[in-house]
This record gives sequence, C-alpha cells and structure tokens, in this order.
Amino acid sequence: MVRRLAEVAKKVGVSEATVSRVLNGKPGVSEGTRAAVLTALDVMGYERPTQLRGERARLVGLVLPELQNPIFPAFAEIVVGALAQRGFTPVLCTQTAGGVSEADYVEMLLDQAVSGVIFFGGLYAQADSPHGHYDRLAERGLPTVLLNAAVENLDFPRVSCDDAAAAEQAIAHLQALGHDRIGLILGPPDHVPSNRKLAAARAAIGIPDDRVEHTLFSSEGGQAAATRLINRGMTALVCASDPLALGAVRAARRLGRAVPGDVSVVGYDDSALMAATDPPLSTVRQPIELMGRAAVEMLMAEIAGSPVTHDELLFEPELVLRRSSGPAPEPA
Repeated sequence: MVRRLAEVAKKVGVSEATVSRVLNGKPGVSEGTRAAVLTALDVMGYERPTQLRGERARLVGLVLPELQNPIFPAFAEIVVGALAQRGFTPVLCTQTAGGVSEADYVEMLLDQAVSGVIFFGGLYAQADSPHGHYDRLAERGLPTVLLNAAVENLDFPRVSCDDAAAAEQAIAHLQALGHDRIGLILGPPDHVPSNRKLAAARAAIGIPDDRVEHTLFSSEGGQAAATRLINRGMTALVCASDPLALGAVRAARRLGRAVPGDVSVVGYDDSALMAATDPPLSTVRQPIELMGRAAVEMLMAEIAGSPVTHDELLFEPELVLRRSSGPAPEPA
C-alpha cells in the first residue's frame, strides 16, 4: 500500500497524503487532482478502492485495426491531443494478426471502467464480421463514436469522410486527363467505405465488374490487384487507400510500365510521406484533423449526457494532385 501511494504520488506530482485522501474519500482535494489520482491508478494497473469502483475512469479507449497504414496513427495523434486538452487519458488498443481481438479489447475496456471508446476503421465497417461486442457497448450505455462508415444497424455517433465524393473526384480528374480505361482497387467485398466508392464509380462511369478488384488493405494486395487490372488494359487506377496505391505503382513498374506515362494512379487518405514517394502520389485527402476533433467533441457530449445526433456526420474530401497521375497514353 505504501509503495502504491508513493508511485501514484510521484506520477501525479502530489504528496502521498493527497493520494491517501483521494483513496479514502476525504475532503480537501480539488476535483482536478482527484481525477488525476484516479486516472493514474487506472493507467498503472492498480485497483480502485471498493467505494470508487463504480465511477468511470477518465480514460478513453482508442481501438485501431493496425498501425502499418499511417492514416491510423495520424488520426490517433489528433484524437489523443484533443482528449488531453479535456483531461482524459487515451488507452491505445491496436489489433495484430493472431493477437488480441477487437471484442477482447472491448471487454478489457469495460473492465477498466473507461469513460468512452473511439473506434478507427474497425469491424463495424465490414458487413460480414461479428458485431456482438458493439451490442455489449450499447447495452452498457458506454459512450462510443465510430470513425468512418459503418454498417447500418449500429446506433452510435459516426464521423465519416464522404467516400462517394472521393471516388467522384478521382474519376473526374482522370477523365479530364483523357482516361477512359479506369480501374478500381477496393478493400474486401463487404467493406462499407469501399462499396460506397464502388457505387459512386458505377453511377459516374458505369464501371463493369472486370475493372474492379477487391483485396486486402496492403501494398501487396494493391500490387496483385493492379497487376490484374493493368493486364486487362487499364491506364488509370483509383485506389481505396494510399498503401494500395503504392502497391499499384510497384505493379506498374514490375510490368515495365511508367507512372504516370503509361499508368496513372490515385490513392486515398493523403497519409504521411505521400508527397515524398516516387513519384509523389496524387490522392484524395481525408480531413483528419476536423474529423478527429469532431469525434472527440461528440464523445465528450455523450459522456456529459448531452444529446448527440446518431446520424452520420460526413466530411468533404479534397483531391491532392501530384505526379502519379497524368494524361492518358496515346492508343498503340
């Protein structure tokens, strides 16, 4: 007990006597200091005293599907900063192959009595994935916000980039460059944001099935899908993520094609370093700062018990032109 008092006091920057007063529910401690002590207990893995366990910690779970795609750390950085400004501590939960599942993380966060959860591109975006752990959050009434498109039956606040507008912008850009053989590289067939992009592409250019490839969100998946599309005669590729687009550039080069001389490539996200690739990547930018801050604002309102719309909040993307897209090649 003495060691715990000392460690918590050191972390918070207060005296051991102050920590003791908080743990024993004594008066004479400011609300800010009290919250900081309880948060330190949670972060350091100590159990709260029995009389304090019913209170939610000033912790917020951030559940990310991966860290390899730089858009997710970028979102997390924005959200972490916005949470810190409001006195909340993030708990980062990142999935790995064969590691802790999203459902396991939900149970862990519930056990920690977190104040809320923000999800980034989780299983809620895949129609065929299990969604029972989201029901658990709803049953417990835990404030929860989803970043980017979700299946329709989940009743949580949602902050999304307009996937249809993103596809329309990329296609219009390539059409203006003279391309009429445009292929689409998307995520898995049950992925909601990818299907929104596909619907927009079909409405814009009536894209046939043989010009659409579904794959995993990775540069390797992008390379394999792009190889098939280029071999079918595509001169331009619209990709559902920047890593997919980088894989597409590599595929073109492996096939002896120049980018953008023979094949133009447009990505999605405008994640870190896309201006420094070879060639610099044309892409459709998600407004991550606006989206991240909106997600935190909605979560804070839910935590405070204020009414929050559960309608999807859509943000407009922005086409960023660099050197991976250019005029359509002359017919052979």
